[in-house]
Amino acid sequence: MNNLEEFLDISEEVKEALYEKKAVVALESTIISHGMPYPENVESALNSEKNIRENNAVPATIAIIKGRIKVGLNKEELEYMGSNKNIAKSSRRDLPVMLALKKDGATTVTTTMIGASLAGIKVFATGGIGGVHRYAQETFDISADLQELSKTNVAVVCAGAKSILDIGLTIEYLETFGIPVLGYKTENFPAFYTRESGYKVDYKIDTTKDIANILNTKWKLDLNGGVLVCNPIPEEYEMDKDYINKIIDDTVKEARDKNISGKNVTPYILAKLHSVTENKSLKANKELVYNNCRVAANIAYYYSNLIRYTKNF
Repeated sequence: MNNLEEFLDISEEVKEALYEKKAVVALESTIISHGMPYPENVESALNSEKNIRENNAVPATIAIIKGRIKVGLNKEELEYMGSNKNIAKSSRRDLPVMLALKKDGATTVTTTMIGASLAGIKVFATGGIGGVHRYAQETFDISADLQELSKTNVAVVCAGAKSILDIGLTIEYLETFGIPVLGYKTENFPAFYTRESGYKVDYKIDTTKDIANILNTKWKLDLNGGVLVCNPIPEEYEMDKDYINKIIDDTVKEARDKNISGKNVTPYILAKLHSVTENKSLKANKELVYNNCRVAANIAYYYSNLIRYTKNF
């Protein structure tokens, strides 16, 4: 794409790492602006970056600030994203508007993938992807994350799909669009707060080195689109399945009764979960993100080694 400098700011640290083909891991900013209260959100963002650095990679948190796609936020910018209550949640459809009108935006999985791809970053760590919402046969509420995974060459390391979704239909959608679903050391598709959803991944892969090789092979074949790497929440932070699912079922029904829809659904349900569980779900959320950061850093490390010694790629 031409004239990227008109819209894109890459931090010097990230720019240098990409030039030297070192490991870089993208991070989203919606979890900062819409996922947690201030200042806990900024502390969590800094801890995510710390986990990536401790595993031989450079973090690149992505956000839209004053109409610029920022790749690699400094501490002041993280504070800005965490403390400003007027940051819009921005998906693919919002991106040209946010940039043209010089607005601020928190990047979702979708826009983080776009920003990462524009910068040349191939691995992204998040909490859970969006998917097909419950009652989608009536509402047609399907996250833009799934379409982005079908066309943007970025691997997304996550703890599966948020359990507020229809996970079965989400997996069917991923299959339809040819998105490989890899389970890191697991055969089970995780459900964010729990390690199992009752569904299976496409392939169980036991090493991050093998995952990196799969990414390299896919993109060298010009098979465009992302790869979903499912990394279950650590056992010690997993929530009781019956307990959390009962709360989720009740909260989904409540949101439906209040006619809450679109991009307002997930923040509403997560806030309610944090309140009802007395922040136990928030603790689980943070720990699974840190775990994904560590795994993503290891994948990015092996992937960077592969491309460093591959000519013309």
